[in-house]
Amino acid sequence: MAANRRPTLADVAREVGVSAKTVSRVLNEDGPASAQTREQVLAAVARLGFQPNLMARNIRVGGPDTTIGLVVPDLGNPFFGAVAGSIEDRVRERGLTLLMGSSADDPGRERALTDKFLARRVSILMVVPSVGADHAHLRQHRAVGLPVVFVDRPGAGLVTDCVVSSNREGARAGVTHLVGYGHRRIGFVGDLPTRLYTRRERLAGYREALRDAGLPDDRPLVASAHDQHDAGEATARLLALPDPPTALFAGNNIVALGVVAELARSGRKDVAVVAFDDVALAEALEPALTVVAQNPEEIGRTAATTALARLDGDRSRARTVTVPTRLIVRGSGEQRVSAPA
Repeated sequence: MAANRRPTLADVAREVGVSAKTVSRVLNEDGPASAQTREQVLAAVARLGFQPNLMARNIRVGGPDTTIGLVVPDLGNPFFGAVAGSIEDRVRERGLTLLMGSSADDPGRERALTDKFLARRVSILMVVPSVGADHAHLRQHRAVGLPVVFVDRPGAGLVTDCVVSSNREGARAGVTHLVGYGHRRIGFVGDLPTRLYTRRERLAGYREALRDAGLPDDRPLVASAHDQHDAGEATARLLALPDPPTALFAGNNIVALGVVAELARSGRKDVAVVAFDDVALAEALEPALTVVAQNPEEIGRTAATTALARLDGDRSRARTVTVPTRLIVRGSGEQRVSAPA
């Protein structure tokens, strides 16, 4: 056998002196083989470092793979990393392997990834839907028993299980917290695109909190940013308004970093901040960052548990599970208005 190629089933058969079919029967435990033959085959497998092609076998016999497909928008976002880690912990208990790919929030790329996962007959498919994606093509797969779970955002064109955060309620709680410290001019810096489910829900919560407090919904106080740099620029524009905000609500963890960085650059320690999503080293900032924290570990665990229940035969009606958020008070959101706004 050449040293620069992977060993094959035929190599194992040749090593033992039996047919490839006999090796296959031993490895798949789907036919007769003597104890001695089995021992010799397994010894040759270990000696040669042979790895069975599970995908090819599963396609051949028409069964599912031992993998789970997960599509996320951004592999570098700590939130999705925590969700994926929790899913992996849960499914590993069942002998399943997590495969993951990034859609970059592009519907075409998301479709290509899901098609690849479907082609290898994954046991479960999980998707964080992209804005504008249509999931009707998954109906047939779900109808024949493939568990499909949407994570963090609902999908479109398919009724299936979904696990989300309490986005609206969390944002309302965060803004209400700022109102309680005397703030009447509260800016909102949200993610892009504006049609994004989480952005829309958090903006709705922001506006509900203003309405509950009898405050106007001042459109110039609402800004958008897709990354940290844009969030910093949006923050600078808000603070340059003739009647600027005395507090800011950051719509996610990436935006929050841009907001905090701009406040530090401009020396503005008088602006209160509450962020949706916790961020690394939030307690090390000055002041420490007050956040509406999601629970990505619970989101992942719930999504995996729901999918595994479907895999085990649960045929109940599709459901949406909402995982609560919690306000963590650290200092940045507790700065009172220094003068009447």
